[in-house]
Amino acid sequence: MTEPQRVVADPNRKRFTASGKSAPGPAAVSDPAAAADFGIDDVGSMAPAAASEQFAVVPVAGAATTTTTAAATAAAAAAATAAAGGSGSGSSGSGAAGRASAARGARFANQVPDEILNNEALNAAIRMLPSNYNFELHKTVWRVQTAGCKRVALQFPEGLLMFACAISDILEKFANVETLIMGDVTYGACCVDDYTATALGADFLVHYGHSCLVPIDSTKLKMLYVFVDIKIDTQHLIETLKFNFEAGSRLAFVSTIQFATALQAAQAGLTDHFKVEIPQAKPLSPGEILGCTSPKLVDKDALVYIGDGRFHLESAMISNPTVPAYRYDPYSKVFSREYYDIEATHRARKAAIASATKAQKFGLILGTLGRQGNTKVMENLQQRLEEAKIETTTVLLSEIFPSKLAMFEDIDAWVQIACPRLSIDWGSAFSRPLLTPYETNVALQKVAWQEVYPMDFYARDALGPWTPNHPDTAPGNQPKPRAARSTAAAATKADTANTSAATPAASSAPSEPKQ
Repeated sequence: MTEPQRVVADPNRKRFTASGKSAPGPAAVSDPAAAADFGIDDVGSMAPAAASEQFAVVPVAGAATTTTTAAATAAAAAAATAAAGGSGSGSSGSGAAGRASAARGARFANQVPDEILNNEALNAAIRMLPSNYNFELHKTVWRVQTAGCKRVALQFPEGLLMFACAISDILEKFANVETLIMGDVTYGACCVDDYTATALGADFLVHYGHSCLVPIDSTKLKMLYVFVDIKIDTQHLIETLKFNFEAGSRLAFVSTIQFATALQAAQAGLTDHFKVEIPQAKPLSPGEILGCTSPKLVDKDALVYIGDGRFHLESAMISNPTVPAYRYDPYSKVFSREYYDIEATHRARKAAIASATKAQKFGLILGTLGRQGNTKVMENLQQRLEEAKIETTTVLLSEIFPSKLAMFEDIDAWVQIACPRLSIDWGSAFSRPLLTPYETNVALQKVAWQEVYPMDFYARDALGPWTPNHPDTAPGNQPKPRAARSTAAAATKADTANTSAATPAASSAPSEPKQ
């Protein structure tokens, strides 16, 4: 067999799969028959803008489920704990603050009493769950007990629901509480449903599988975030990257929160081979990306995503269209080059914006799935539309789909404050334009179209005040509701009239320069 070649930018060079067969180039991969011959799945089932190409994967003999050094594990724990504010607070930290948060997190973990850590019956029950999934059940039992809770709500993303009953049984038996499994769909960290948990009489909420996007000091009840850190074969990842990239390559590692530890471990194991950066879009954890929020990269040869699926990766690809993107699936151990048709997406979104500029009536959709909707963003959009003399109607929806919006025949265009990717990925399925808050501001000429589409919905350094964490939409700087604005305006006029009557000479004073 020909000696495997390293992967380079030239799409015509041969690729090598785990089986050792030379794989076809991108043109041939689009052929389902050729794809099947080389073990490449789901060709043609992806969205038109998506494509992938499988690369060389190096089998590592005798590799353990996970191989992480103590230093790498400590670094990963420090990064995750800093982002969680030590105990799942939702705040982020770096430098000295991050180390302090990590120390607080270590102390917090050590506070779990020995009678819980060494409870043989509890440990036996935990061993029934996958050993490489960390559900932090010792800590959860202790937190629930010390909080004096009676009714605990459990919220899982779809991929973890299969473990819900087992975890519920463990908590009921060992924490002596009643549990509720919240079965509504949970798409991401924005779907924390503390409102429903409170309405159901819960006094504690455990949210699994996502980071602390909604800080625990702002939720309606006590809660705990469990990231569900997943151990992977880190050595296989390291060897695969060493095989496929030239020494000295500048790489950026990103993932979902489940693989934050693996990112740190891989970085530690590759410092002698590559220049590896784990970027951060604060307030997210280092390396963490969401479907709507990804960091911008500078001077990178490649973006490497660790995780299954493409949804989160596509966010980073949209945010960094000139950086080649790769995906390592830790379950199948397949390493692939990923493609995204940025130009097609831009054409579709520009067409939707152009159509919306003719609208005389806008529908404002406030998402009610967990914490997706943001009233601050809605009020900001409402004010800007009113300034443009455009009529608005507000609609609350937990799920947004074409047949539902088609019932509102008098709405000319929509803007949804729920998930930006709903418009980007599925906007063409709707009969009328369905814009994101950013796109609505482009339509209103409040901001210019960005050739690098902003994936910054939850970032602190977002482009404009149509995002939840932008300084202009922080508490105290919010546009007042319509009635409040009218009342404030009337009060201002009354104060002005009273002042003029009391000081007639004031009218001749020079006015303040306009801002």
